[in-house]
Amino acid sequence: CVVGDLAEHPLDRMLALGLRATINSDDPAYFGGYIGDNYRAVTAGRGLDRAALVTLARNSFTGSFLPDGAVAANLDRLDRYVAAHA
Repeated sequence: CVVGDLAEHPLDRMLALGLRATINSDDPAYFGGYIGDNYRAVTAGRGLDRAALVTLARNSFTGSFLPDGAVAANLDRLDRYVAAHA
C-alpha cells in the first residue's frame, strides 16, 4: 500500500483485521531502504508497539515461500529472541 506519508498508511487497521501485513525492502540499493531502515521508519511513522512489530516479523516468515520446516525454525528463533529481550 503506497502512501505519500506513513502517517496515512492503514497498517494498524490491516493488523487489527488480521491481515498478514509485512514490511519489505524492494530493491534497497535503488530505493535506499534496507529492511532495518524500513522497520525503523514504520515504527516512527506509525508509532507501532513491540507486539505489532513482532506480528509483522512473524508475518514475514508465515507469508514467505520458505519450506515449512524453515518457517517453523525461524518462528522459533524469533520467539526465543523476543522472550530473551522482553
